[in-house]
Amino acid sequence: MRKEDCFYLGKIAKKFSFKGEVLAYLDTDEPELYQNLESVFVEINKSLVPFFIESSSLHKDKFLRIRFEDIQTEEEADEIMGSELYLPLSMLPKLEGTQFYYHEVIGFDVIDTRLGNIGKIAAINDSGAQPLFEIDKNGTEILIPLIDDFIIALDRANKTITLETPKGLVDLYLS
Repeated sequence: MRKEDCFYLGKIAKKFSFKGEVLAYLDTDEPELYQNLESVFVEINKSLVPFFIESSSLHKDKFLRIRFEDIQTEEEADEIMGSELYLPLSMLPKLEGTQFYYHEVIGFDVIDTRLGNIGKIAAINDSGAQPLFEIDKNGTEILIPLIDDFIIALDRANKTITLETPKGLVDLYLS
């Protein structure tokens, strides 16, 4: 499985028992959706390796207590400590309305309510405090904060997202 075909689920955070159980921190608002998984992909040496789950249960708010089939000791658990967990994109719950996953809007045309088509979404930069749409307009990069109030419509069928940006924001890049 290629990493590009998967989404980040979380990270193995700590050992839970001397029998090799681990606690995985889940990067989701709905951890209950993932408590009955049959398997996950664990990133080991930059490769995704399938690990089958013998049993799992929610632990506190955002942790999943996992017993993997092939991990029976603390030492074996140590080998995967800190590893990231992934699942296939097909397992993401479907979003509706103007909600979207960052990866699904890459390549969408951006329509500004005042200026019309202002380019295509090249990426979403979420490395700072505020995620940003990185929009490519014929080689010019336009950065727009990803703010719910700016998003007017999302048309998955036609691959467009309509934004209502403050006057002057986009103009800074196009002048």
